[in-house]
Amino acid sequence: MQGLRYPWPDTPEPGGWVEVAEGVLWIRLPLPMVLDHVNVYALDEGDSWTLVDTGFHTKRSVAMWEDLLKTALGGKPVSRVILTHHHPDHIGMAGWFMARGASLWASRTAWLLSRMLILDEEATPTPQAEAFWRQAGMDADILAKRLSERPYNFSDVCAPIPVGYTRLKDGDVLTAGGRSWDVMEGNGHAPEHLTFWSRDDSLVLSGDQIICSISPNIGVYPTEPEADPVGEWIASCEKFSAIAREDHIVLAGHKRPFTGLPFRMRQLRDNHVHGLDRLADYLGTPKTAVECFPVLFKRKIDQGTYGLALVEAVAHLNHLLREGRVTRELNEHGAWLWRSKG
Repeated sequence: MQGLRYPWPDTPEPGGWVEVAEGVLWIRLPLPMVLDHVNVYALDEGDSWTLVDTGFHTKRSVAMWEDLLKTALGGKPVSRVILTHHHPDHIGMAGWFMARGASLWASRTAWLLSRMLILDEEATPTPQAEAFWRQAGMDADILAKRLSERPYNFSDVCAPIPVGYTRLKDGDVLTAGGRSWDVMEGNGHAPEHLTFWSRDDSLVLSGDQIICSISPNIGVYPTEPEADPVGEWIASCEKFSAIAREDHIVLAGHKRPFTGLPFRMRQLRDNHVHGLDRLADYLGTPKTAVECFPVLFKRKIDQGTYGLALVEAVAHLNHLLREGRVTRELNEHGAWLWRSKG
């Protein structure tokens, strides 16, 4: 059977919840951005709860969690927080729960990046960031604006995370919510992104690795400008395709839970494979990364999505370079010009 199906047609209101399986709550929290929500999941441990991801650390989120602890969680404490990956909408409240006695479980990379990025507060853009933006061909007015503003910092929306965590890695078996979960790592959207596959029923906690109606952003950043997350993404899609079943109920970090995972894994892989082919065809004449927006993205790129589009365009170009399908050279403005070989 092709296509996706949605067992719960309605989504919780911000700060609301739905029980999606025995002892598993789907909680939705607001985000102040285009993607205006994040899903977190509470697993009942009997006398306490395990949380999978946490949302931003804001006054509104704190108020919502204080209410959720009394209502959805029935007054029982959160004893453990599990992070699927290091992005701020998933780790933001982790330190707040740790200050109240919760332990933290994560991949080593997610923990290290969370700690580093929360501590690394920057008042102005780094020279490396400026060079990266110029090399991508960022529009001059957008570049000037960015250079004049304080950069986005994880510390703006994340509580500090103290030292001390429990490592989870690919191949581990996690016990949580009365179930045994196979831990499987994905890559591309975030390094060592954890997903959890229940051995006792058909539940999959997928974080941002597998989402029903959007493809997670796959970007290259100034921290690792030569990275190939698109190649890692395609390999992860093939890995999960090999175990995907029609009856899997995927509980994702955004949008709605769904079934039809084999179909979705093909979509998520093919979306980028086809994008790479379109891009290679487009580069018969040299282009900057920013000039590749029209062929990669079938929608208008506005101020709210410009940054995500830029890092994703660079990611696709890096993969084509890694495959030997394109070459690049710097122009007089310090921007990479990319050209197809074929």
